[in-house]
Amino acid sequence: MPKFVYVDNSNVWIEGMRVSAVERGLAFDVYDASLRNIVDYDWKYDFGRLLEIVAGPKNNLKRAVLYGSRPPQNDSLWQAAQKSGFETIIMDRNVQNREKKIDMGIGVTIIEDSFSLIRDKNEDEMILIAGDSDYVPVIESVVRRGIQFSIWFWEHASRELKDAATSFVSLNPFIDKMRR
Repeated sequence: MPKFVYVDNSNVWIEGMRVSAVERGLAFDVYDASLRNIVDYDWKYDFGRLLEIVAGPKNNLKRAVLYGSRPPQNDSLWQAAQKSGFETIIMDRNVQNREKKIDMGIGVTIIEDSFSLIRDKNEDEMILIAGDSDYVPVIESVVRRGIQFSIWFWEHASRELKDAATSFVSLNPFIDKMRR
């Protein structure tokens, strides 16, 4: 089954640090970790392992896009992602140093790809690795057209997001396998 994968990097990383904190017993659950700003700063994920978990064999992968904010000059994050098979799309932060344009950029790419790259609605699958409800309108639009759309994210992903997709797979069981 040909797969198209879209990743919100900071969404995966930040929430993964919370999930890891819970796994290590530093917080009661992810909601507690979020409220008390508890994260496991030692947890970082391996791009290649994430892609392998989500998409399976490379011959099934048609496109993999990783979105994120511009890192410091000496950061090799994006090079590592590219070596793992991702196309990277990097956005500048705003004047308050906040990440902007990522969700909308991913949404636009998904819509464009759903029209230009999906060849067989019964075989092709679009996969979003993110967990917030900002993506719901995009997913609903794609699913209405009969395209398979999966969400892969931490168990605490938005209920509305899970419901909009044709399937949901929790990354929680893969937290250690994803660890870099």
